[in-house]
Amino acid sequence: MASTSKKTQGSESLNKELSQEQKLSLVSLGLMKKLSQKDPSFNWLDDDNAEKLYIKKLRDRLELIQLAIGTGAPLSTSEISFLMGAKPGKRTVERGGLIATKISRNIWKLSKNNEEKNYWRN
Repeated sequence: MASTSKKTQGSESLNKELSQEQKLSLVSLGLMKKLSQKDPSFNWLDDDNAEKLYIKKLRDRLELIQLAIGTGAPLSTSEISFLMGAKPGKRTVERGGLIATKISRNIWKLSKNNEEKNYWRN
């Protein structure tokens, strides 16, 4: 118990000793060290954000696909392109277990492929 109280007192005294300006200067010093490297890119900031953004976009796209299939709502060509990941070129397009069927000019319907075709060899 005595060692934990000493650690707590040490960190409290360190927090009391540093002012806001000193804390900011320590953060700035770390940033200046990063900038002084040969490649002063900010990749170390963007890596986590890029992965999180990719996962969020994928989740949103999958939710939109599920909603479009569930409701059977008519979709435009640009919406089909976004959801399937490629612009449809034929009247019926199959990609990734989805089937987009052209109803009329710029109106498509998205459905799920229920056939058990497997083109991969094991």
